[in-house]
Amino acid sequence: AYKRFSELLPKEERENACSARVPKSQILTLPELRANPFQHRICRVFSTSYEGDDSMSFEDFLDMLSVFSDSATSDIKSHYAFRIFDFDDDGTLDRKDLGKLVNCLTGQGEESRLSNMEMEQLIQNILEESDIDKDGTINLSEFQHVISRSPDFAMYGGLQW
Repeated sequence: AYKRFSELLPKEERENACSARVPKSQILTLPELRANPFQHRICRVFSTSYEGDDSMSFEDFLDMLSVFSDSATSDIKSHYAFRIFDFDDDGTLDRKDLGKLVNCLTGQGEESRLSNMEMEQLIQNILEESDIDKDGTINLSEFQHVISRSPDFAMYGGLQW
């Protein structure tokens, strides 16, 4: 992990990799993130940068690798998946978050974009299935409840390298 992290730094900074921050642009060059539709959200969620630039310290990088590893529990994976899908960082998945989630998964191209009616129907179906307290949003415990009924989540839920 340290070797991979330090290789993302310019040569002159590699000696001090433990105290350096890798810019988001370099993190996004990792093959595991390059094609991930949530690459920007992943950087945002794992970055502890005070600058808001989504750069990563070595500790941030380790956290990201551990969540994506095979040995991470489904609770840990679902917690971070929820944070990644919570685009506005308000602690719930609302209709806007679900719309962005669906767009990320289906792609932004004209041929793959859902119509407004299809999108509304899909979001309604997701809420009917997941929104246990019927408040119009999905909170972390509701999300984890749905995930617990999906044994393939940890394997195919996008949080594995």
